[in-house]
Amino acid sequence: MNRVQLIGWQILVGVTLIGLWQVLTTVPIFGVTLLPPFFFSTPEKVVERIVKWFVEGTIWRHLAITLTEAILAFVIGSLGGALVGFWFARQQTVAAVFDPYVKMMNALPRVVLAPIFALWLGLGIWSKVALGITLVFFVVFFNVYQGVKETSSTLVDNARMLGMSERQLLRHVYWPSALSWMFSSLHTSVGFAVVGAVVGEYLGSAAGLGYLIQQAEGTFDVAGVFAGMTVLALFVVVIDWLVTKVEQRLLVWRPNASAERM
Repeated sequence: MNRVQLIGWQILVGVTLIGLWQVLTTVPIFGVTLLPPFFFSTPEKVVERIVKWFVEGTIWRHLAITLTEAILAFVIGSLGGALVGFWFARQQTVAAVFDPYVKMMNALPRVVLAPIFALWLGLGIWSKVALGITLVFFVVFFNVYQGVKETSSTLVDNARMLGMSERQLLRHVYWPSALSWMFSSLHTSVGFAVVGAVVGEYLGSAAGLGYLIQQAEGTFDVAGVFAGMTVLALFVVVIDWLVTKVEQRLLVWRPNASAERM
């Protein structure tokens, strides 16, 4: 399947789901509307609400705040997770000492941490950034750690036979091995960064997409809730696309799996 066909199928699936939503919320089946519009709204009303937000300009401030929080959480959490994961993988003694503490911190429910961060850092952006970092950090950390551990011992031995120093091994052997694992985690981390920002806004803020959704939910504005969720979804897709472009740029050396099968 080429790229044009893939995009065509993706669009078809989206159109089909939206059409099904429209039919089930507006067309009675055997005299009964299966999805009452009061609880599920309709695609038409959701689109109208999104257009209204952008035309009036009310969405831009909220979008900018959530974008700032998510990007900061994504960048700081990813860098921290990558560096600490790489360090732990290369220092087995350090990894063994801190292993139970890392597992305990990873097991903590992040929602429980949100009020604590709000108490420590206030209701500004940094409490949301901190929550996002806790979600992103461990995903990247465990993937980078495993990526370095999975480095081929044969490749390492051959590199040492060729006279590579430890610094050269880090640059040309271990990091390339970890990059594939790291980028696979970054695609997941994009969503987690946004979740951290939105959950933090939902629990306490005066602006942001999470605030918009919380306000709409408080007034039983289902169209506003779905509109906020739709903007969030599109927002995550755009960031994930940017991550994919960076991945393709940095991993240009990686062989194409489909080409290898041929």
